[in-house]
Amino acid sequence: AAMAAFHFESLEKCLENHLPAEQLSEVRRLLYGAETRRLEIPKGTVEVASERKFELQGYGFEAASEELRQPRVVRVGLIQNTIVLPTDAPVAEQVSKEPGIVEAVIFIRTGFIAGDHLLRCLPGESAMPFAFCTREKLPWTEFAESAEDGPTTKFCQELAKKHNMVVVSPILERDDVHGGVLWNTAVVVSNSGRVLGKTRKNHIPRVGDFNEATYYVEGNSGHRVFQTQFGKIAINICYGRHHPLNWLLYGLNGAEIIFNPSATVGQLSETLYPIDNWAAMSLSSETIMIMKVNNEHFKNEFTSGDGKKVKAHHDFGYFYGSSYIAAPDGSRTPGLSRTQEGLLVAEMNLNLCRQVSDQWGFKMTGRYKMYAEELAKAVRDDFKPNIIKE
Repeated sequence: AAMAAFHFESLEKCLENHLPAEQLSEVRRLLYGAETRRLEIPKGTVEVASERKFELQGYGFEAASEELRQPRVVRVGLIQNTIVLPTDAPVAEQVSKEPGIVEAVIFIRTGFIAGDHLLRCLPGESAMPFAFCTREKLPWTEFAESAEDGPTTKFCQELAKKHNMVVVSPILERDDVHGGVLWNTAVVVSNSGRVLGKTRKNHIPRVGDFNEATYYVEGNSGHRVFQTQFGKIAINICYGRHHPLNWLLYGLNGAEIIFNPSATVGQLSETLYPIDNWAAMSLSSETIMIMKVNNEHFKNEFTSGDGKKVKAHHDFGYFYGSSYIAAPDGSRTPGLSRTQEGLLVAEMNLNLCRQVSDQWGFKMTGRYKMYAEELAKAVRDDFKPNIIKE
């Protein structure tokens, strides 16, 4: 079953291959909401992508025209990648490859993402293997770097300024100011080329092979929202997508676009992934879901903490790709492949955020004061659950 997962290309392809056109249209409506407009991809770009086995998809979300506000159209890109070299290759060589982003630069230069846009670089800690399952410190901690002036940040600064785009870059951060501790961090680089800021992962998993807590702890940056030239953005890193209040706080701070860079495996969470776009509608924001793809093999065996893999093993599991973008009106793009690297671009009018908020009134009908009061009670040591008994 695990091997079969490696070769199952995507839900979308399966449906296309087995459903009649009329049924397929209705199934897509139920799964993806309102039909999204396909973006035209230059022929030369398609050819280059095909040669490199790099998937390209582009879609457009629509918003109603308004009399007083001009359209706020931006293009958002996400990159779905795998590591380039084996996990036991020298660290310097692995870092120098900058997986995925090098491919994306090619398609930027061919004009696929021309115009005002944001480019979400890669999935979680993308320049390194997801080695936290091993619980080994070396060589994995050598991938850590400064968020302000590390090599990945410098590379993204050059890219952002040259192509007039905002770049969100997830890294393993080495915080030398505070004793060299590690953090799971996303760096936001402005289209001016300057580092706008950083945000750290709020929730650290303690399930299965996700042994991240032996490397870094929960972040201390709260729920930052970054005002960019193209809109207000936030980054809900990986496991944070399973925490509704985490999404809520980014929304309350005004995020119009929320990125979710992730690296997780099929057996654990693939069935949850397609429904994580509920946050887009409830928060009236665009939600960008990014996942790694492929498998990673480690030289030394390691054991699991949940008893599901009784024997020691070398593989963490299969990263299932399927990255997608969701809009606040309940529509979403089809996902990228489960088996290939790729670039997904969405053109969106951010006026849709307020339009959906006005239509559904979630922020108006939300009982935030009541929630806050009950949460304040729930975290007290003397808390008593409000349970009515006969």
